[in-house]
Amino acid sequence: MIKARVTVTLKNGVLDPQGKAIEGALGALGFDGIGQVRQGKVFDLQIESADKAKAEEDLKAMCEKLLANTVIENYSISFA
Repeated sequence: MIKARVTVTLKNGVLDPQGKAIEGALGALGFDGIGQVRQGKVFDLQIESADKAKAEEDLKAMCEKLLANTVIENYSISFA
């Protein structure tokens, strides 16, 4: 079994209203000096395979087809 983490974030230049809202909320809570907050999402997956190369290939396909909107988002894959 292979454990993997996929991290999806907005590409640079894409507006991030949720990140801006978080940035404003942190300031309102008294956390000074916070800027350029960008939000994203994380997927932790367990893959029933012993072949890491095949698992990585499958994960890339999952990202391209479902987990990330590659027009506006980047993704990265890491293994535990």
